[in-house]
Amino acid sequence: MINVGVLGFAHGHIMAFGKVWQEHPEYGVRIAGGWDCDPDRRRQSCAALGIKEYETAEELLASDISAVVITCETAYHANMAVKAAEARKNIILYKPMALTMADADRIVDAVNKHGVRFTMGWQMRVDPQNMKMKELVSNGALGKVTLYRRRHALNTHEWGNFAETWHADPALNRDIFADDSSHPIDMMQWMFGMPESVMCEMSTMIDPRVPNDTGVALFRYPNGMIAEISCQFTTTAAEITTEIYGDKGSVQQYWGDAPSTNKLPHGTTGLKYYRSGDADWTISDIPTPPQHGLRLSAQALPLAEFLQGKRAPICTAEEGRNDLRLVLACYVSARTGKRVLVSDDAVYEV
Repeated sequence: MINVGVLGFAHGHIMAFGKVWQEHPEYGVRIAGGWDCDPDRRRQSCAALGIKEYETAEELLASDISAVVITCETAYHANMAVKAAEARKNIILYKPMALTMADADRIVDAVNKHGVRFTMGWQMRVDPQNMKMKELVSNGALGKVTLYRRRHALNTHEWGNFAETWHADPALNRDIFADDSSHPIDMMQWMFGMPESVMCEMSTMIDPRVPNDTGVALFRYPNGMIAEISCQFTTTAAEITTEIYGDKGSVQQYWGDAPSTNKLPHGTTGLKYYRSGDADWTISDIPTPPQHGLRLSAQALPLAEFLQGKRAPICTAEEGRNDLRLVLACYVSARTGKRVLVSDDAVYEV
C-alpha cells in the first residue's frame, strides 16, 4: 500500500479521486494525511476523507508517505513541489502547473535534480473517448488533420459566490482563463504536440470581478494545421465539444465538459467518426459519463498505477511547463493584438 499526503485541498478534484482511493484498497493507494493553509478547509477535507490533519506542510512531508498530491492554490504550486522534491516524495501536481514560467522552471528543475517521479493530473488525458480520438489521429485513420476544434466551458456565473473564491483571485490563480483553458490546451498538446504560434482574444462578459470569462485562441502548427480552443466560462448548456477534420475522415464528440454532460439527453451517443469510403458514421461504444464528476473520479486508477510504477507519467513536468507556455502566450497575444510565436520569451513577462 502506497501512503500519500495531500498538500492543499483548494482544487476540489482531489475529493473525487481521493475518495475512490479510500473506498477501493485494491487500488493500492491510501491517503494518510493532509495539510491546507486554510484551517477550516483542512479540517473539513481531512474529515471527509477520514485522514490525519497536519498543521504544516513540513510535518506532512516528514511523515511516512512516499508521494504527495499537490492541489493547493496555483500560486503555491512551485513552493510545495520544490519542498516535496527535496523530501524525495513522488508528485502528482494539479493544474495549471504554476502562475509564471519562472515558477514552472523551478518545478522542473527540482524534479530533475532530486530524481522524483512526477506527473500532472489531467483527467482529459485519461478519458476513454479522448484516448480514442488521439488513437484515430495517431494511426492516420483521419489522414492529414487540417483543423482541430475544442470547445471547453463552465457555468461559473451560476455558482453563486464564484467571484469571492480563490479561483477569481489574481494573486492566487491569475484568472479563470489561465486556470481552466489549461485543460483543452493540454489536450491539444497531448494530441498534436507543440504549435508554432497563437492568436488570441479574451473578453470579460458578465462580471468584472471574474475577468477573461470568454476567450478564443487560434494555434497554428508548423505543418499548417489550425487548432481552435474556445473557452466560455459563462455557459449554461452545450452539446458538441470536439471536432477533428482530416482529408480522410472526421470526428465529432459531444458532451465532453460539465455544461454539456449536466444536460445529457437519455440514450445519446458521445463520440462518432467517419472515414473516407465508409457507408456511414461509426458510432463509438465508449459511454459518456452521466455526470461530469465521474470523469474526475475516474482518474483514481491511472493515477494509482502511476504511483505504483505501473505506467509512465500521464503528463511530464516538461509537458506541464509547455502547457503553461501556451496559456501565457495567449495572454501575450491578447494584450498585444498580434500573432505570437509560442517560443517567444515574452511569456516570462506576463
